Amino acid sequence: MEEKVSVWKANLTNGLILGLVGVVYTLIMYFLDLTFNQVQQYVFIVVQIGLMFFLMKSYRDNFMHGQITYGQSVGAGVIITLYSAIIGAIFIYILYTVIDSGLTEKQLAFVEEKMLEKGAPQEAVDAGMAIQRKIMKPEILAPFSILGSMFWGTILSLIISIFIKKEGNPLIDTPPSQQ
Repeated sequence: MEEKVSVWKANLTNGLILGLVGVVYTLIMYFLDLTFNQVQQYVFIVVQIGLMFFLMKSYRDNFMHGQITYGQSVGAGVIITLYSAIIGAIFIYILYTVIDSGLTEKQLAFVEEKMLEKGAPQEAVDAGMAIQRKIMKPEILAPFSILGSMFWGTILSLIISIFIKKEGNPLIDTPPSQQ
């Protein structure tokens, strides 16, 4: 008789893969001095979509015997995202505190420059920067990165699951455990 594997345990490896790919990508962008480049952020979104599709399909094929409902697929995607988000949050904390403790100031200068380029009045820039200085701390960024990752990961899971779901005919298809 075949053992049923928990969706949490089955997707742990998938979440680790997605999280570590995110860390490696971020490190590469950091060392190439492309941390604040908007284009590289779009490139990572495409990489993330492709990787999540592959990981969710892998879960379907390896743990669900090639069949998965839309809800199961969304759930797997959210779990993969949660594991990845936790890894990402830990990495963000390490990046901003250990690897480059001056990255916060660089990011604040970047934000201020963008506000001035858009023609914001100096009073608005000063007020915005005061708020940014309060929230641009690693101990605040890390937990909020989990929330942001979970939000976008859930949306991606909802969309990707449309293409991952594969339900069989219950009258014809017999699960392998009953053969």
